[in-house]
Amino acid sequence: MIDKHAIADEFRRIQDRICSGLEREDGKATFMEDAWQHATGGGGRTRVITGGNVIEKGGVNFSAVEGDLPAFMKDKVAAGATRFFATGVSIVIHPSSPMVPIIHMNIRYFETDAGDAWFGGGIDLTPIYVNTAQATFFHLQLKNVCDRYSPDYYARFKSWADDYFFIKHRHETRGIGGIFFDYLRPSEGMSKEMLFRFVAEVGDTFLSAYLPIVEANKTMHFSEENKRWQLLRRGRYVEFNLVYDRGTRFGLETGGRIESILMSLPEHVSWIYNYMPLAGSEEANTLAKLKKGIDWVSIHDIQ
Repeated sequence: MIDKHAIADEFRRIQDRICSGLEREDGKATFMEDAWQHATGGGGRTRVITGGNVIEKGGVNFSAVEGDLPAFMKDKVAAGATRFFATGVSIVIHPSSPMVPIIHMNIRYFETDAGDAWFGGGIDLTPIYVNTAQATFFHLQLKNVCDRYSPDYYARFKSWADDYFFIKHRHETRGIGGIFFDYLRPSEGMSKEMLFRFVAEVGDTFLSAYLPIVEANKTMHFSEENKRWQLLRRGRYVEFNLVYDRGTRFGLETGGRIESILMSLPEHVSWIYNYMPLAGSEEANTLAKLKKGIDWVSIHDIQ
């Protein structure tokens, strides 16, 4: 049976593959690696890329840490658990151009000393301007992965992403969503090994789902108004990560490395008081598409 060390090793390899692919696409910047140790055991490799042709700031982080189980998780695990091990890869890319979407991905594995174990993760896209065809392409890549493992995974995890990546105080989704899943445990017909293969394949879908969109958009012209809208949408991204994101909370509650936890935040961001896009503008059109329940796979247009 696959163990935590084999899972962590594959997550490291996924980090390596994604970093190489992003460097090739950017063509200028390279990742800086910051290796670190966790106070209670284990550590990680924080990799940050800045000032590139395409990427203004991005991170592709790997961690494998252990320690005492935080109090807020005790009701999620088997009785008697006192220690945890967690490993994962976490990615956030903030492009320079407002025409290239922000992307996030996380894959993770968690186990306790009481024998409980599960996988979690997800991948979602946050366009500054929603392109329906590209949204369809992105969701199809994720659906194809899900369908190879279960016919109900995509619909279930897409709905979960719509709910999870929802900025409640703004009444809008963070972007066009993707998939999100958590507490995936072995069950009838789905072994731990199969779940691991699924999660690893989600990780390896990152480049094929994202880079074609980057390639199509990275040389598009943009205006100062486009850039202003990008900084405002980044503000929404920051609000979600600091208020709702489970990974941020877990890192802070377990004494994680703050630079790695807050790597997801962009270098430049704006908040303008009560900003309202002009009716009929591309900004207003994007805002109208930031809602739950859109069938991106089959939709042709959104009124």
